[in-house]
Amino acid sequence: MTRRELDAAGIDAPGLRNAYSWCRELNARHGRTYFLATRLLTPAQRPAIHALYGFARWLDDIVDEPAPGTTPETLDVQLSEVEDRFFADLGAGQSDDPLLTAVIDAATRYSLPSAYFKAFFASMRMDLTVTGYATRAELDTYVHGSAEVIGLQVLPVLGTVSSREEAAPRAAALGKAFQLTNFLRDVAEDLARGRVYLPADELAGHGVDRERLTWCRRNGGADTAVRAAIRHQIAETRRIYAEARPGIAMLHPISRPCVSTAATLYGRILDRIEDADHDVFAGRATVSRGLRLAVAVGAVARTQWARQRHAAPAPPVAVS
Repeated sequence: MTRRELDAAGIDAPGLRNAYSWCRELNARHGRTYFLATRLLTPAQRPAIHALYGFARWLDDIVDEPAPGTTPETLDVQLSEVEDRFFADLGAGQSDDPLLTAVIDAATRYSLPSAYFKAFFASMRMDLTVTGYATRAELDTYVHGSAEVIGLQVLPVLGTVSSREEAAPRAAALGKAFQLTNFLRDVAEDLARGRVYLPADELAGHGVDRERLTWCRRNGGADTAVRAAIRHQIAETRRIYAEARPGIAMLHPISRPCVSTAATLYGRILDRIEDADHDVFAGRATVSRGLRLAVAVGAVARTQWARQRHAAPAPPVAVS
């Protein structure tokens, strides 16, 4: 399947093919829901999506999975070295690093603004020193670089029937909704890293602070106040999904089942939290394999229908 995707995308150079294949394997291992959704795209679209995911995952792991004994200062140096190398290689249009080779090729093929990548690096750097966010506005600054720009990066790969400028805010909102969903699913895990990705002022409105969250994590269950705070956060996240949803109709018809499936599956994570009576400390909310497959079956039918009636999105001009 990898060979078919690379051939369809016009990726011929052996080193480049190996780079994209590495990104695809990374996506398959770590992004189950995300990877399942990408299977609904045309083979020509998938390599760029895998490259962009692989790049984001790599940087995220530098920050979240450091080697034992690593300090924030050494991580900052490491991140700066990666950032300097990435932008130097991006400017040169090539790299000798496998992962950077793929993402730079994808960025060049789809004319992705360097500002998207700068914003992503900025948010990753925030994770080195910022452990909480006083307001939603502060959290939104982080989420723009960590998630909204991902939606903007994949938009030209997906293609649109409206202008890209009209679709862009919806794509950014969907990336934001996915990230906020992850924050709610991972409250306990993030606390273990010393971070809280929920606005402190909104938590305080329900009588919740970091100490209360820590107590609940230690005792393995959310109390009434925390459940109410999580209920409020889910409502806010669903509001952002509602903002994003009209953007699906702005995408190329062939790309719509993929994005709709991803939105449905991520939304089901919120359902699972609600099913647990908003107790994010009782266990990690996940979507079962059976449910993922059930949702995918309908999406496959919609994908086949779209492909019978519409030409695939025009691929970008291959990079020489």
